Amino acid sequence: MPPYDAGAFLARQAARLEGAAFSPLPPLLALTDPQRTPDPVALAERLPAGSGLIYRHYGATDRFATARALARIALSRELVFLVSSDAALARAVDADGQHFPQARTVEALKARRRGDPGLFTSACHGHNALMRAAMCGVDAVLLSPILPSASPSAVRPLGLMRASGLVRQSRLPVYALGGIQAQSIRRLKGFGFSGVAAIGGLSG
Repeated sequence: MPPYDAGAFLARQAARLEGAAFSPLPPLLALTDPQRTPDPVALAERLPAGSGLIYRHYGATDRFATARALARIALSRELVFLVSSDAALARAVDADGQHFPQARTVEALKARRRGDPGLFTSACHGHNALMRAAMCGVDAVLLSPILPSASPSAVRPLGLMRASGLVRQSRLPVYALGGIQAQSIRRLKGFGFSGVAAIGGLSG
């Protein structure tokens, strides 16, 4: 399994970004992924205290057991723990909030209306998605892909200049996602990001 040893460095660099002080979420958000972070429990145990963790289970049969384990680790390590695309699971493990893929951002509005507690994040890939997230009661957005990414689903990256324009247009804190790793994170300074979201880059 990967050592997941880059989290501390990424967290320190993310905390130095211009918008970090204005977000209700930690500067570093780690996302789980079945292929690129195959051991989410080990990932959670290696994250620096005070980071954020977004659990994406993609329908895994052991998702309740894994989510409960992650929730326990998050509590002991003071991590902000969000569950993606599964309000029932988020409530079952008393998560700190929920994450919504871009195509499901409207579910955040429904969750707010029914009284779901906690912090909400949403994935965004462009201007319209950023505006929609703000209208749906989301607290922060993950804009992607910023830089070239190894993700099998990654499309052409936005690039820093285009991404910076979207950050200026956003009414919400914006986290950079896509191609975020120790070698690239310093390039984000000066573009208005409130933090970074990482997957494969957490492995070093």
